[in-house]
Amino acid sequence: MALDSAAIRRQFPCLQARERLTYLDSAASAQKPESVLQTMDAFARREYASVHRGLYPLSEGATDAYEQARETVRAFIGAEHRDEIIFTKSTTESLNLLAKSWGHATLKKGDAVALTLLEHHSNIVPWLQLKEEKGIEMVWIDIDDEGRLKQDELTRALKKGNVKLVSVTGLSNVLGVRPPVKDMIAAAHQSGALVAVDAAQLVGHHPISVRELDCDFLAFSGHKPYGPTGIGVLYAKRSLLRAMPPFLGGGMMIREVHRDGFTPADAPQKFEAGTPPITEAIGLKAALEWLGSIGWKDIETYEAKLMETAYETLKSIPGLHILGHKDPAGVSGCVSFVLEGIHPHDLTDLLGQEEFCLRAGHHCTQTLHERLGITASTRLSIGLYNTEEEIRALGLAVTRAIKVLAT
Repeated sequence: MALDSAAIRRQFPCLQARERLTYLDSAASAQKPESVLQTMDAFARREYASVHRGLYPLSEGATDAYEQARETVRAFIGAEHRDEIIFTKSTTESLNLLAKSWGHATLKKGDAVALTLLEHHSNIVPWLQLKEEKGIEMVWIDIDDEGRLKQDELTRALKKGNVKLVSVTGLSNVLGVRPPVKDMIAAAHQSGALVAVDAAQLVGHHPISVRELDCDFLAFSGHKPYGPTGIGVLYAKRSLLRAMPPFLGGGMMIREVHRDGFTPADAPQKFEAGTPPITEAIGLKAALEWLGSIGWKDIETYEAKLMETAYETLKSIPGLHILGHKDPAGVSGCVSFVLEGIHPHDLTDLLGQEEFCLRAGHHCTQTLHERLGITASTRLSIGLYNTEEEIRALGLAVTRAIKVLAT
């Protein structure tokens, strides 16, 4: 049965409250369905307590709910063990945890981390910090003009023998392209390197199985797959987590503390210092259950049609240039573009006055924009609540904006 977009749209209070709103900025943060908001509200109102330490029913119930959220994440990404799921506050924190814990403990001067030019700053800056601190090397994998990775460059880099980690996005937040992650993982493992996947964009648009991919690490945020902000996930293979030192110190992450030292708890608690984002974890559970109830085949089919409409609409506008793939079949989630003689900020400002919500700027990917020879772009990104009619209406709004800005 085909996805009922009208029924889905009715589940999002923000979109119902603002009738003219056309929200095309889901790559930055997706809207939340009523079921997620109600679940968080009910927990916060009637079931909230701090977790793991309390020996009274309210705390025990909250602990069970929190750990059930961890189990939901485990099942959603196909991990083998629940203790391979670390709750953080965001993809950014997850990648920083990886760099500050595994990276700091494992990498030494001369070791290399391989990144692609598609990466978000969150998957660049932590490794640059390690470069400054420990003298590791950075290897950059280039792309062609349509955003496809130059696989031969990765092959050459791996043959050198000093690449210890390949860290790659699962879906570009600018070009909407999906690197061949599974092939990259196989090649990296053959050379003795580990692989981390930034799944911040991927998680809301395509199914993920960490066991099928055989990735060593994977990170994502709750607010991209229709959940709350303030909650993120770092997946890591159990053997790696056991060897990694804690990143933050304090409550919850210890087994014992004495005047002359401490013993950390086992994972996942070892990496969850302080009171965790309990209500947000409950909201993430509700979001993943909501997304899972729709079915990935229907999601991918519907979103592919939205992207076809977006390409068709944008290509019809004179002076507009789509970045990356020229065929919508090669992208998902988002498409970015530039207009001759018009700055993206000016365009999105005018569009915003008509309640069209798009993003303008470098989208935390300055290295990618430098590669493309531009400083900024406009991004259209979709969610399950969007319609073909909205996208066509956007095309007319862009045409109106051009007439204003070109005078």
